[in-house]
Amino acid sequence: MRRGFTLIELLVVIAVIALLIGLLLPALGQARAAARTTVCLSRLQQLGVATTSYLQDFKECLPQANGPLPSGGEAVIGALFGGKKGQLPFYGIDTIGPERRPLNRYVTDQAFPPDSEGGNAELLPFRSPVDKGAADTGVPIPGLDRTDSMYELIGSSYTLNDHALDAEDHATLVPLGGGRMPPVMNTAKTWVIGTHPIYNYQLKADRGMHWYGARKVETSLLFVDMHARGRLRVTPGVENTTAEYTFLP
Repeated sequence: MRRGFTLIELLVVIAVIALLIGLLLPALGQARAAARTTVCLSRLQQLGVATTSYLQDFKECLPQANGPLPSGGEAVIGALFGGKKGQLPFYGIDTIGPERRPLNRYVTDQAFPPDSEGGNAELLPFRSPVDKGAADTGVPIPGLDRTDSMYELIGSSYTLNDHALDAEDHATLVPLGGGRMPPVMNTAKTWVIGTHPIYNYQLKADRGMHWYGARKVETSLLFVDMHARGRLRVTPGVENTTAEYTFLP
């Protein structure tokens, strides 16, 4: 006569399975995070190759596009360097799309719909798989005061190093009126393109760009010499230069 499982044996098996799941889940989570970081770095490298070609064609000028200012007139808006139309109704973020964002044609050969006809397009090289947006965007508009995706809000998960943390009019690699990138003292330490958490402490103590965990503010950066590094700790406060990176030429 076949003997079945007793209730105690079944509970023991369930407990063992639960224990194994508990042990494996953190490892699986770490593996997923590592894979996403690798993809993010790969896309940064892709943007780096495109930027190198752009710099050659435009005589050491980083990708630049003018956008409208709230007070009138226009200025170079670093967020328009590449990507798709975003959601912000400022600086041309929601009106200047893939057709007119200058780095796009160096990244992909896909055809872009005309901005004048309301066209937009998805550009995966500008979307980081670790992009979790910001708990506080600094925009006092309901629905835009926070976001789950900087790619959707701005049009790119990545940003250009066009100003320092202490002031938006403190130019770094893009002169205020546009033009050539200035001489860079340490090309291996000055970043040129990075994920948005690099500006996490610009507006206040913490904008909530915790892409790698609730207690971590980390960024991935492409440097002027075109090497990329992932998950660099972003120092709290207004620190333009750390042991790992600098905003300054």
